Amino acid sequence: MRAMVLKAPHQPLELESREIPRPKPGELLLKVRACAVCRTDLHVVDGDLPPCRPAIVPGHEIVGEVAGLGDGVTGFKTGQRVGVGWLGHTCGHCPFCMHNEENLCDYAEFTGYQRDGGFADYVVADAAFSFPIPDSYGDSEAAPLLCAGLIGYRSLKMAGPGKRLGIYGFGAAAHIVAQVALWEGRSVYAFTRPGDAAAQQFALSLGCRWAGDSNERPRDDLDAAIIFAPVGELVPAALEAIRKGGIVVCGGIHMSDIPSFPYSILWGERVLRSVANLTRQDAAEFLALAPQVPVKSTVQIFPLTEANEALSALRDGKLTGAGVLIP
Repeated sequence: MRAMVLKAPHQPLELESREIPRPKPGELLLKVRACAVCRTDLHVVDGDLPPCRPAIVPGHEIVGEVAGLGDGVTGFKTGQRVGVGWLGHTCGHCPFCMHNEENLCDYAEFTGYQRDGGFADYVVADAAFSFPIPDSYGDSEAAPLLCAGLIGYRSLKMAGPGKRLGIYGFGAAAHIVAQVALWEGRSVYAFTRPGDAAAQQFALSLGCRWAGDSNERPRDDLDAAIIFAPVGELVPAALEAIRKGGIVVCGGIHMSDIPSFPYSILWGERVLRSVANLTRQDAAEFLALAPQVPVKSTVQIFPLTEANEALSALRDGKLTGAGVLIP
C-alpha cells in the first residue's frame, strides 16, 4: 500500500510503499476511502506538539471500508463503512476512563500520532473507537465530521446555551459548528484573519449574523465564544467580547502563548476553559445529530500523494471548509 509518512517534524511527508497491516485482536483493517486534513495534523507535522511516534502516518478524520476483522471483533462486517477520529484507544481502567472522561486518559493513543493514520491506502483501527457513518453522507463529506465536527460539537456543548456565539478562526471546525448553532436558534458571529474577505463572505453565506476581522468587535456583547485559531492573542480579545458570566472555549490542541491581560476582562464570573480531545459519546451524539441539521461539509479534494499541498493550503489559510485526501 501507499502511505504518506512523517520522517521528522518540519519535513515534508514522504511517499512510501508499505505492507498492508494486519488487524490485531479487537482491531479493524480499513481500506481508506477519504481522510480529511485537520489543523492537528499540521501541528504534528510542524512540530508544535511533543514528538510523535517515529515515521508516523498522519491523518485522523478517516472514512474507510472494513476490509478485515481482528479476533474478537463483533458488530462490524466486511464492506461496512466506518469512521475513525483522533481518539484511537484508551486504557479503560484509569480514573478518567472510569468516570466518563476518557478524553483525558493519560494512556490514550491518538490516530495519526501514536497510531498510524489515514494518509494511506489502508489503516488499522481499534474497533471500539470506530463508528458507523450516516448513509446520507458521501465519503469526502463525512470525513471532516470525524474531528472538525466532533471537536466543534464538544466545544459548543462547553460554551453553554447562550444565544450570541462568537467563533474565532472560520475554518473546517467553525463552518460545521456554525451550522449546528444556527439550527439551534443561536446568532453566530464569525471572526477571521484580518482582511480575509473570502472567509467572511463564506461565514455570511452560511447564515452568520456578523463576520469581521479577529481584531474587531461586534456591536452586541457575546454570550460565549469558541476559539479555533491557534493564536493566544485571541483569548483576551474574546474575553473582552463576551458579557459578564460568559464563556470562552479554546477548542484547539495547541495555541501560541496567551499574553498577559488585565483581570478586569476576566472578572464578572467570565469563564475560560479548554476542550481536550473528545469522547465516543460525543461521536455517537454528533453523528446522529448531523443528518438532522443537516450539516453540509464544504470540502476541497486532493489526491493522497498531494498531502503536502493540502497541508500547505491549510497552513496558509487558503482552504474554504476542509481539505480531504482521496486515495
